[in-house]
Amino acid sequence: MDFSNGKNNSGNLYILAAAVLWGTTGTAQAFAPAGASSMTVGTVRLAVGGAALLLLALVRRQFSPENHWPLVTTLISAFFVASYQLCFFAAVAKTGVAVGTMVAIGSSPIAAGVLGFYCRGERLDRPWCIATACAVFGCVMLSAAGGEVNIDVYGILLALGAGFSYAMYTVSIKRLLDDKSPDAVMAVVFCLAAVLLLPSLFIYDSAWLLQPRGILVALHLGIVTAMMSYWLYARGLKIVRVGNVATLSLAEPLTATLLGVFVLSEQLSGRDIIGVAAIFAGILILSRSSSTAEPMEK
Repeated sequence: MDFSNGKNNSGNLYILAAAVLWGTTGTAQAFAPAGASSMTVGTVRLAVGGAALLLLALVRRQFSPENHWPLVTTLISAFFVASYQLCFFAAVAKTGVAVGTMVAIGSSPIAAGVLGFYCRGERLDRPWCIATACAVFGCVMLSAAGGEVNIDVYGILLALGAGFSYAMYTVSIKRLLDDKSPDAVMAVVFCLAAVLLLPSLFIYDSAWLLQPRGILVALHLGIVTAMMSYWLYARGLKIVRVGNVATLSLAEPLTATLLGVFVLSEQLSGRDIIGVAAIFAGILILSRSSSTAEPMEK
């Protein structure tokens, strides 16, 4: 990679590191006790991560009583963080892991790029277009390798909702980061999102949380894939364009695939190898580009 642009490349590395941590979510969930539904796993992840982020922000004294919090933007961010969990897991249940993941993760960088263009005036340049095309193609290859494809219109709409939710909370959180501390922003947004999803713990079976292995899984999901990852994500998002952030985040399925091979002993097919190579190529293109979060010239 070209590290000549220190600010941009540090932002890229923050996002890539966050995506790598996100990529451990599926592997961690595979070790969860029987009865751990995707919805309760997602809720616990937000609750533990939000509490950890709040504690970190308080210890570091990141909240300033003089600063006014934009209520609408904060609520929008929390709503879409929560809705991503709901839409994604519902989409996977309706249309299967392969199609649900492919549509949700594959649509998010496109939606984020368009929203970044219209909401923040960020340029959709050639490196972004090429990198996003490569990365989305790679996601299609990885997801399509998963076996029988089940097309459900409602499931597809839910998956698109998940991709849009990711793009929306990326744009809205970036707006908060213009004026607020990254630690404070992520703590407030995650805590509010966790509150929105807490009722699911009373609707679905959560007895798995009382088992030692369940506690370890919950701690990994909350501390590693939420607190640590979004601590990194916020710092990268502060200086990297919205569209680039979403494309770089596709390192998540890349990481999940590699962990499946090396930790869960899954087999890597020829289609998987093409998908891994395409995502890596897209990430490399963006990492070498000099694009930053500068607004487009009017």
